[in-house]
Amino acid sequence: MRQKKVTYFTEKEAEFVNLLIDVGINKNVAKVLVFLANTAEATSREIEHGTDLRQPEVSIALRLLLEQNWIRCSKSKAEGIGRPVKIYELARSIHEIMDCIETKKKIEVSKNLAVIQKIREYG
Repeated sequence: MRQKKVTYFTEKEAEFVNLLIDVGINKNVAKVLVFLANTAEATSREIEHGTDLRQPEVSIALRLLLEQNWIRCSKSKAEGIGRPVKIYELARSIHEIMDCIETKKKIEVSKNLAVIQKIREYG
């Protein structure tokens, strides 16, 4: 039988995921982001195992993170024959990503407060 190393989130990493979810980040995106923040680089298969997500969930989360320019993807030649393997890593530091999230949330709050003010004017 083949031995396989399984990685689990630490309590601190799980708390980080939950905090990201609390501020409105999709659960799967939060898991992938925290995983990559604690790994130099990883394949989608490694991300699947490390986050306990299924392949389609990882693919969607990676696509969303790529659209935000928070991660980058490079291709590595496959061992033997087959497709090249995509390797993912953070394109920005986790602090820069948190700054982006904070800015987006401030804009959302400002828009919501402006709408509330308009509603008050009708009353």
